[in-house]
Amino acid sequence: MVRLASYNVENLFARAKAMNTEVWSQGQPVLAAFERFNRLRQLESYTPAVKLQMIEDLLTMRVLVRTAHGRLVKQFVFDRQWTILRENRGDFLVERRATAADPLRGVEIVATGRADWTGWVELVTEPVDEIAEQMTARVINELDADVLAVVEAENRPALLEFNARLLQDRYRHVMLVDGNDPRGIDVGLLTKRGFPILSVSSHVDDRDTEHTVVAKRDKRLFSRDAPAYRVDAGDGGEPLWVIVNHLKSQSRTGDEPPDNLRTRQATRLAAIYRDLRQAGATRIAMVGDFNRGPAADGMIAPSLEALCGPGIDAVDVFSLAQFDIGTKPGTWQTCSLRNRLDYIFLSPALASAVTAGGVVRDGLWGAPTTKRRPTAWTAYPEITEARHAASDHGAVWVNIDL
Repeated sequence: MVRLASYNVENLFARAKAMNTEVWSQGQPVLAAFERFNRLRQLESYTPAVKLQMIEDLLTMRVLVRTAHGRLVKQFVFDRQWTILRENRGDFLVERRATAADPLRGVEIVATGRADWTGWVELVTEPVDEIAEQMTARVINELDADVLAVVEAENRPALLEFNARLLQDRYRHVMLVDGNDPRGIDVGLLTKRGFPILSVSSHVDDRDTEHTVVAKRDKRLFSRDAPAYRVDAGDGGEPLWVIVNHLKSQSRTGDEPPDNLRTRQATRLAAIYRDLRQAGATRIAMVGDFNRGPAADGMIAPSLEALCGPGIDAVDVFSLAQFDIGTKPGTWQTCSLRNRLDYIFLSPALASAVTAGGVVRDGLWGAPTTKRRPTAWTAYPEITEARHAASDHGAVWVNIDL
């Protein structure tokens, strides 16, 4: 028997301030400006229009502020900044005497392109609430999975520290490969003694070929990564393949709707699955936060259809009779059906061996603006407000009799 689980832990020790706001509309413009600025800074030449956009992004990120007299100045009060501008080599931005006729009034981007300087903006982080840390550990300890996929973990050292200090070294094997997201929200895998990680195949450098054709810009496909872990299943038989995912979020960044990119990510993920099946693998799980819920019961979101539609034999565990959905159909915040974002897809051999499964919501409060305790599920008594929640996701698990 192996218990397999997937849990979006929403960072373990530190989280970007812009991702930790009560209202998503407050942080989303900051994250969009962050993504856009770090994309524009890589251009060979900064046109006047590009420089104006970069200035606007720096204002949104509070690297720059406008005084009461309309002058732009650098923000030096750290607690008020969403991001920090790093200028490691060369000058990018300078302050100068303002003139009334100058729309920028006080600052100038002196770099003409990426060759003139080395630098970037990085997100300011703040510590995760101590009670939230303890609740995250409590969920994981009570879940007691043999193989646990985690989403939105900062890095491998953070996972190791969390495992040692708050899980009492429950997991013998801890692995995380840095992905493409600069915000410190990666995916990883923890396994108990007896379930060693035999290998990992990263897909961090997979290219988004369709986007490249349309936008004429080479771009990596996965927002984070889609690592395929080969794990000893503990029964002396065929290894267990666990592909951990955190697909494109529901917010729009860049030049296209998020469903478009998520569709291409799901299509590539399905291809990885089929390649493993064609190579003879029968024990395969695709798990993680897929960031889109169905519109109606018994359906799958259109952007995820590649994972369990024609041409693929993977099974969504929510469709299994042995899987107990609980009092609500979803896994995120209010846990409505449209908020079913976390999934486990299994190959037929694994799906037929499932004996039980469900969603652990004990560490979940609900939407961050909710003031009252949830009534559709029982949250831990220590959680008295949203910031104490272990995560805004529930953990999804299955028992598989191998």
